[in-house]
Formats: sequence, structure tokens, C-alpha cells
Amino acid sequence: MRKKIIAGNWKMNLTIAEGKQLVQDVINGLQALPHHKEVVFAPPFLQSVMVSELVNKTNNVFVAAQNCSAFANGAYTGEISATMIKNAGMPYVLIGHSERRDYFNETPTLLAQKVDQALAARLQIIFCCGEPLNSREQATHNQFVADQLRDSLFHLDAKAMENITIAYEPIWAIGTGLTASAKQAQYMHAHIRATIHAQYGETIAKDLSILYGGSCKPNNAAELFACEDVDGGLIGGASLVANDFIAIINAMA
Repeated sequence: MRKKIIAGNWKMNLTIAEGKQLVQDVINGLQALPHHKEVVFAPPFLQSVMVSELVNKTNNVFVAAQNCSAFANGAYTGEISATMIKNAGMPYVLIGHSERRDYFNETPTLLAQKVDQALAARLQIIFCCGEPLNSREQATHNQFVADQLRDSLFHLDAKAMENITIAYEPIWAIGTGLTASAKQAQYMHAHIRATIHAQYGETIAKDLSILYGGSCKPNNAAELFACEDVDGGLIGGASLVANDFIAIINAMA
């Protein structure tokens, strides 16, 4: 079943005390979530177990890792495996965020390996895709995003795709103050769904949750979430402020 999901990506922010206070404030201000709506916190690794313990008694609130290793185990200093993530009580993992692709040179092949590791550990994946400004200016953004999906996901069978959520993040709207208009967001989300439909058929495409990630804030969340193919958001800076994050959660139709 297609879910509505609001995920908060903390990136490299907040101390343990600050993170604990944020989660407590959000949970205390959160209305009961129906079965088809979820809230996901994606804290830094050092805070993940603490956040998991804080949310484990709240229905439909979960924790995601911000990244996972492309390897199952072994001599990979500094890496965290998908199995470790699952064992620590996190059912979700983010893969393919634009910052990982850009700053850490994560290639489509590496991302496909991470996807496979996450699925082997029975994690749910939030797979990020999105185009830079020059691609949009050159009107190649549709193909750019379709290629990202093809190169890192299309080796999966239909059953595996049931564990994937897509987060569309226009790179030109991340941390810039720019935001895709609701019309732009809907157009790309519909394109993503059509791309999945062409590869996997109607049922998989219809049930796929596609999140918008690109400067989503309380003042534009409702308009974005009202779009037919926008199923929630992957929220960055606004997820660090409890009242803002709650407002975005409450904007889910």
C-alpha cells in the first residue's frame, strides 16, 4: 500500500542532548498517525540507538540510517554495515543522497551495491535521486533522473522494489532557499512513477511512495503534498526545529 512519509534528515547536526530533546518535542506534539502515514527520523549514527529507543513505543514512527556500507563486513574501518543498522533497531536507510554522490564520489555502481546490502539485511530503502541546475537548464532533467533510477535500482526484481521509497531532491533546491514549484515537483514525481511503471508495471508504480526533498518548509508543505504524485517529504533543515517539523507532518493530506 502506498504510504505517506515524512522523513527528517538531520545530516551532520545536533549533539546527543539536542537530538534527544528534538525527538521528545516532536513526539509530544505529534497527533496519532493512521496506519498509512509514517514519520522517520534520520539522525547521525552516534544518535541512532538513542532515537530508536525514544520512538519504539510510538506507532508509525521509525528511524533511518543516513548511509550504509557497500560491504557486508570485514576490514573496512569507519564503515557501518546494513546488518548493524538493522540490529540497532533502524528499519530504514537513506541511499544515494546528493551530498553523498557529490562530496564522497558515490557512483551508481556503488549505490547499487549498497541497495543490495540493505535489502539483504531486510531494510527499507529511501533512495534519493535528482538533477543539478545545469541539467534542468539544459532540459535533460527527465533523462538524468531516469538514468539514476536505472543505474542503481533496475537490477532489482519487482518483489525487491516493494522495499523502495524514492526521494526526489532537485539538487538546485537543497540548502539554496530555492524550491521547486508544486507544478515542477508534481511533473517530476509523475515522471518518476511513469519510469517505474515502464520497468515494473502498474502495481509497483501505483504503490510506490515518492517523497519531495528540496527546501520543503511549513509554508509550502501543504501545497506540495496536495500534488497527486507527492507522497510526503525528505526534510532537511526544517526537521531540526520541532515546531517546523510537526507543522510539515501535519500538512500531510
